[in-house]
Amino acid sequence: MQGMTRTTMSETATDQEIPAHLTAEPSDYAALLKPRVMSLSIFTALVGMVVAPGPVPSWGLAILSTIAIALGAGASAALNMWWDSDIDGLMARTAKRPIPQGKVPAAEAFGLGIVLSALSVWLLALSGGYLAAGLLAITIGFYVVVYSMFLKRRTPQNIVIGGAAGALPPVVGYAAVTGTVPLEAWALFALIFIWTPPHFWALSLLKKGDYEAAGVPMLPNVKGDAVTRREIWRYSILLVLTAPLIAFFPLAGWLYAASSIVLGAEFLRRAWMLRGSEDNKGAAGLFGFSILYLFALFLVLLVEHWAGFHG
Repeated sequence: MQGMTRTTMSETATDQEIPAHLTAEPSDYAALLKPRVMSLSIFTALVGMVVAPGPVPSWGLAILSTIAIALGAGASAALNMWWDSDIDGLMARTAKRPIPQGKVPAAEAFGLGIVLSALSVWLLALSGGYLAAGLLAITIGFYVVVYSMFLKRRTPQNIVIGGAAGALPPVVGYAAVTGTVPLEAWALFALIFIWTPPHFWALSLLKKGDYEAAGVPMLPNVKGDAVTRREIWRYSILLVLTAPLIAFFPLAGWLYAASSIVLGAEFLRRAWMLRGSEDNKGAAGLFGFSILYLFALFLVLLVEHWAGFHG
């Protein structure tokens, strides 16, 4: 009898669910920070620092500022995953994230996001100044509160307005070096802001079943594929007209101007092909090229400044 009781208790203990935080790997917590998205924010912020006029006050402070911006991007991602944990499990694209997989509790993601938010803003205030820190706080708040909590589940224009959060990192980087945000810094913001809708709508054409299952009103689900393809085309025209204008500011030169025209022509070609398709066949190609497009333009800005022939 005593042996049976001991066996039953052992089986009960074995059957009990082990708390998620005891089984989570470091990689699960790293995944909460959306490393790929974070890398783009870090890169554009770094370019914002480099293209700002005058020498970088201190490379040590610049590195700390970059770390702070990276932490801010990670904080936004963790808080976004906390808020969207109820719908992430419904979409194939996000079902393997740590929270829907049960690897990390939602409460821990929330706590991580709050801690990183405070740490990132505090660190940037010390290394890059209060203006940059304030802009970083606005970036985090806009992405989490305005986009994730309010816009994403209410309007198909979510990504248009919400794209402001992803467009702010180069402005934050610029402010961290100069303590100012002149028109040329906002020109970099405009480039990413206008790039975001055609980039993300191309993805939404491919993943509209996911968004429909989760009840997220993305443009293809609300207005249809044809309207989405036309909107992608319109925003693509606006994008390729806006990108070369940055060359009129001191932060860019002839190499950037030429690159923006060549890359813009290819962007338009792909957007036009998608506009005329009936099966969204070109959506994946446009989505992939859009990432290359933005990365290449910011890389050219970086190369120009390192080579000393910008402006």
